[in-house]
Amino acid sequence: MERIASFQVDHLRLKPGVFVSRKDQFKDLVLTTFDLRFKEPNKEPVMDQPALHSIEHLCATYLRSHKEWSSKVVYFGPMGCRTGFYLVLEGNYESANVLPLLIEMFDWVEKFEGAIPGASPSECGNWRDQNIDMAKWECRKYNTMLKKPSKENLEYPNEMV
Repeated sequence: MERIASFQVDHLRLKPGVFVSRKDQFKDLVLTTFDLRFKEPNKEPVMDQPALHSIEHLCATYLRSHKEWSSKVVYFGPMGCRTGFYLVLEGNYESANVLPLLIEMFDWVEKFEGAIPGASPSECGNWRDQNIDMAKWECRKYNTMLKKPSKENLEYPNEMV
């Protein structure tokens, strides 16, 4: 079997950031998958599951409700390694194209008050597994980087493994 593209990224050199993970073409339709890397792989502790779950609920709700972007959102969800999230959008985009959206979204998460959307027994299979305070902390840390990104936060390391 072929190694998938995400396993070819050098995770020993990868920094937190927003990266174009892949672009898939289906006739005239392009889907862009973004790697929203919150943690430096294999160096920082991964996100705890309740914070990851809260971020997923909040960001998915935000994106699917966004006035300009909602019709382009295909998917938002966590990476199995718990170092970040994937965002899939309809369209051909680069990291810089989505920075304003992401900054706006994580500002919203930081200020969020009230019940976490979708966190009830009838809406979620593990509804109690939430941590809004830790989710806000993780988003604040990530958003600080997004507001002043360097090249290493927007482009994968050149050498693949």
